[in-house]
Amino acid sequence: MMVAVFATMLLALLLSRVGPPWLAILSLIGCLGLSVGLFLFEIYSPDYGFRMPWLQTMLDISPPGRLT
Repeated sequence: MMVAVFATMLLALLLSRVGPPWLAILSLIGCLGLSVGLFLFEIYSPDYGFRMPWLQTMLDISPPGRLT
């Protein structure tokens, strides 16, 4: 996925030199969209996402001092 982000960024750079400016801007917006998509995938992926133990309640045990 990072390859697609960098490829669209490179395309935007090349189009800014030799192509029409509106196409370069469109490619840069596409790069931004891919970057946001990759970021959200990394955050919310159950396999690759960031683990936040303070939000994982399924592993919650009884608080200390409470007798069960």
